[in-house]
Amino acid sequence: MTTGKVTLVGIDGLDGRIIVLLAREPRIGVLEMSRRLGVARGTVQARLDRLQSNGVIRGFGPEVDPAALGYPVTAFATLQIRQGQGPDVRAHLATVPEVLELHTTTGSGDMLCRLVARSNADLQRVIDRVVGFDGIVRAATAIVMENPVPLRIIPLVEQAAEGEDDDRV
Repeated sequence: MTTGKVTLVGIDGLDGRIIVLLAREPRIGVLEMSRRLGVARGTVQARLDRLQSNGVIRGFGPEVDPAALGYPVTAFATLQIRQGQGPDVRAHLATVPEVLELHTTTGSGDMLCRLVARSNADLQRVIDRVVGFDGIVRAATAIVMENPVPLRIIPLVEQAAEGEDDDRV
């Protein structure tokens, strides 16, 4: 099913088990995956290839903790931008290493950035760099105190694999 730019692919139980195993043990090889899942190596490889080509699996890179790199402060900045300046603002924000994510949003702001900094004082430097662009009219920043539920995908994968969410639009 296609909705706009996103193609809804769906996964089955084997796809879900492959993704969960890979998420829990990212360095596992295809042969070991096939052994543990009780399916042929070719089946696992074909499933991985399909999951990648459909955009379900987007990468195999390491998960890096910004705090361990010396950036323990996380903040979210809601940006209001000048009309028609979206592409220029995106290009500007892509040059700021401390901008980890950028989302366009509805509501009171136009964009939401996840930022990191070396300290609260350093956060001011990062914010100054972010808003020091003519296309950004205003920024509202919230500092993260703790992250009790870090980014997680596995519960969603398990639900999708079980077909519990069949009320899709």
